[in-house]
Parts: sequence; structure tokens; C-alpha cells
Amino acid sequence: MMSSQILANYPKRIKKILNFNCMKAQLFLLFISLGFVMASCKSNTGSSEEVLAQVGSEVLTKEHARSEIPPNIFRDDSSTAYISFRDDWVRRQIILQEAERLNFSNRRDVQRRLHRLQEEFILQSVQDYIIGEFEDGMEVSDQEARNYYQQNKDKFTLEERYVRYRHLIAESNADAERAKRELMQAVEWETVAKQYSKYSDLKIRESERFWPISIAGGDISMLNRYLRIIGPSEISPTYRSGNEYHFVQLLEERPAGDHPDLDWLIEQIKEWLTLEKRKRAFNTYVKNLYLQAQANNEITIYNVTNESNSVSSDTLTLNQTTNEE
Repeated sequence: MMSSQILANYPKRIKKILNFNCMKAQLFLLFISLGFVMASCKSNTGSSEEVLAQVGSEVLTKEHARSEIPPNIFRDDSSTAYISFRDDWVRRQIILQEAERLNFSNRRDVQRRLHRLQEEFILQSVQDYIIGEFEDGMEVSDQEARNYYQQNKDKFTLEERYVRYRHLIAESNADAERAKRELMQAVEWETVAKQYSKYSDLKIRESERFWPISIAGGDISMLNRYLRIIGPSEISPTYRSGNEYHFVQLLEERPAGDHPDLDWLIEQIKEWLTLEKRKRAFNTYVKNLYLQAQANNEITIYNVTNESNSVSSDTLTLNQTTNEE
């Protein structure tokens, strides 16, 4: 009895299963369709880059042009920068297309130059990589810089007169005159600058260092003339430039031929010494590579006969050069 009921219900169960599977299939197809729609939307969004030009199969996008244009040029006039870059890019692509049509890259002389450029690029890249491996030991301390300066002080002399001065930029002639009076009354420079000068923090920092007389006074030539004439502690007349009122006060001067203070040079000396350390480390590394290759019989040096038919040994020269490094 039970068996007959199971058999009787079997077709109904099959139908239910088939109907359920059909529903699942429909839902699955619906999800797939939605997936394709979403992917299509993403694809359209991804390909919505603004195109500036196309030459053959090569495309210039606005994003690529922006990444190649120097920031200072882009800041001055972005529209002109885009147009100039686009026109230059089109010109380059047209020439490259013509070079490809002429099969120019397969010419023997071009291949030689490309190979040489490739070698130079690889040599420079591997040199930078090797030096980078030793970067931890390349730091130069202030004491090392001081020792180098003391040992080579005669090499450091001023090629021109240097001056240290104050430069105040006031918004009115009255403010400039008040600032002068307070400086002559021995009011602190920082106080006066913050009270009366534009760009006060910058002007305070600039007054703490020496400047070559050739560039002292900045872009205002009249201030440079004043600094060449006035003596220490003297204040120049006020000079109007646009809507600003300027004056300078000479504090100190160092004549040409004098030795500069170490503080002026310490960062530059540290940079020189760091470069020397890098050079020595790289030369030592290359020397070890040479000795290893020589020990493995990987180097064969042939003698060169000069015009007088005498024979010289390149192996000896190479060994001497390597040892000197």
C-alpha cells in the first residue's frame, strides 16, 4: 500500500523538483544578466577617460598628458599646457610612424646606438642598485665634516663679498618709518618684523644667514645697490616697489678671499663625503667582481700592437688600474 502511494506521488515530486530547478535556473540567469549589466557599466566608466588625440593605434589621454606636464608649467596655464603637449605628442607619433614604415629600428647603425644606450642604462641602474645595498654605511657625521673642513680649510675661500642683512617689507611708508625708528631704538628685530613686515617669518630666517653680494636684496636691484654702499648697522632709505615699501639694514660682511664659516658648508661637505664613500664602495665591489672573474678564468686579455709595432700588455694595465682603485 505504501509502495503504491510512493509510486503515485513520484511524478508530482518530479514536477515539484523540476519547477524548483527551473526557478533556480531563472534566478541564476537573472543574476548573470545583472552581472553583465554591472560589468558593462564598470567597463564604460573605465573607458570614459578623456582623449586628447589619436594617431593610428596610439591614444593620448588627458590623464597621461597631465602626468607628463611639469607642475610649474601646468600651474601657469593648464589649457595652453595641454594643447602644447598634445601637439608635440602628435608630431612625435607621426615621426615614429614614419620610422616604423621605413623599418628604421632595424638599421644596423640604429641597432648599435640602441644597444649602447641599453648598456649605459643597465650599467647606471646596477650601479645605483649596488650603491643602495651599502646605503646604511654611507652616512657622514657632523664631526667627519668638521674634520674634513679643518684639514682642507685652504680650499674653502669666498669668491666674492658676503653680507648678512635684514629686509623689511611694509604695507605703507608710515609703517616702514616706524619700523626703522624702533630698530634704531634697539627694539628686537623679531618683534619689529612681526609687527610691520610682510612675510615676517621668512624675513627673520633670511636675516640669520650670509648671502653673496651679487644676489643680496633679491629681485629689487635698488636694495642691492644700498647693500653695496651702507656700512654695518646702517639702514637704507625706504624704496617703494608696487604697493610695498622696502628697506634693508646691513648687519655683517665678509670680504672675498675670507674663509667661510663651517655652518655655511657643513651640509655641502657631508654631501661631498657621502658621494666619495659611495664611489669607493662601488669601486671596491667592482674590483672584487674582477678578481673573482679572473680567478674563474672568465677574462681573456689580448695584447694590442700600436702603430710602431711594439707590443704592450693590457693585462698588466688592467691589473694596475684595478689595484689603484
